[in-house]
Amino acid sequence: MEQKVGEKSEEEWKKVLTPEQYHVLRKKGTESPFSGNLYYNKEKGVYTCAACGQELFSSGTKFESGTGWPSFYDVISSDKVRLKEDTSYFMNRIEVVCSRCGSHLGHVFEDGPAPTGKRYCINSVSLNFKKEGEEGKKTEEK
Repeated sequence: MEQKVGEKSEEEWKKVLTPEQYHVLRKKGTESPFSGNLYYNKEKGVYTCAACGQELFSSGTKFESGTGWPSFYDVISSDKVRLKEDTSYFMNRIEVVCSRCGSHLGHVFEDGPAPTGKRYCINSVSLNFKKEGEEGKKTEEK
């Protein structure tokens, strides 16, 4: 039986992710604000999960939030992410995880622009980017 993407062991994840990706995606860490290359990305395309490649966000929903992390007002499809209550660090937040592999992506807040009013605040290191016209090719943030 073939192993599913989200069923990798922690040792397997350590082999396929960079140390920073592992810290954020698998241990629910956070990258420093304004540090990720995709924060500044203005190209058209699709943002995918850095762990499993699932398409998550369209560049058409990306907006400048001033927070230091890539922000989106919507997901490509609601079945691409799971939302989980997060009460760590004495805060009440909603965690965003990839529905395919369970990797931590960031958090969603209710202070985004129309039409959704949501701000998906996502760690740049947890995303890869496929430039429009390069569908099918894996383009990674390095």
